[in-house]
Amino acid sequence: MDYVVNIDGRLCGPDDAVIPVVDRGFLYGDSVYEVIRTYDGRLFALGEHLDRLSRSAQRLFIDLPERDWLEEQVRGTLQHGSFPESYCRIIVTRGSGPITLDPTTAEKPRTIILVKPFVPYPAWMYENGIKILIPSVRRTPPASLDPAIKSGNYLNSILALGEARRAGYDDALMLDTQGRVTEFTAANVFVWKDQKLLTPALETGILDGVTRGILLFLARSGGLPCLESFLSQADLEAADEVLLTSTLREVLPVVRINEHSVGTGLPGPVTRSLHKRFLEYVSDRILKDHTS
Repeated sequence: MDYVVNIDGRLCGPDDAVIPVVDRGFLYGDSVYEVIRTYDGRLFALGEHLDRLSRSAQRLFIDLPERDWLEEQVRGTLQHGSFPESYCRIIVTRGSGPITLDPTTAEKPRTIILVKPFVPYPAWMYENGIKILIPSVRRTPPASLDPAIKSGNYLNSILALGEARRAGYDDALMLDTQGRVTEFTAANVFVWKDQKLLTPALETGILDGVTRGILLFLARSGGLPCLESFLSQADLEAADEVLLTSTLREVLPVVRINEHSVGTGLPGPVTRSLHKRFLEYVSDRILKDHTS
């Protein structure tokens, strides 16, 4: 079985996994979601992801199921999959209803959990680094649709990534409407410059990434000067190192931005050190959670 699906507490295979075509998540992207992965078969940072799911749902006025029930369903679906390592996606839509934009016409929210085998990103990305494009597509302003809400509406990122891929790049790093650096299409960005680790402030209009938060904690606890601020494209081009952080990609070096090489054009020592420390943190936390 390629993946396991749980729809409102009912486990099913991919051929039986159906939702009504009038579900608002399908029609309008009217939903919230989180993606979690396992290490050694155990979910990592489930609590942080569910906390963020709750914040996103509150911002969109979507009622989540009880937390204990949701955790039980996630773990049960994961166990049913029995994959060595798993990718888990939790989706809560506003539910079905009449075909209208009016959100008050929706019926009961619908919970969907997808579990499939986790496939690591290619080793060459970590060994050689990736190249990214600053696309023409700008990040949606927080006053329009706040990127801090992890919703099913991803067209902004899809357009940016499409532009990057068609131009031969691995990902896109979007600027906001004022020209400030925000985030990748599905990841946060860090810059090592002038012996400081810099990352866009949340006020720029970015997602508060779980891996981003962990990396800031690890860097600060390790004595690295860190600053959350407003960054420009010029800051990227003057950086010694640029790195990407996300749940699925962990810590990934960026070696080229547009036609400009970052630093030496090779993954740098700070990026490699932070990735190593992140993996050590994951291992320690997984062990503690398992033995507690």
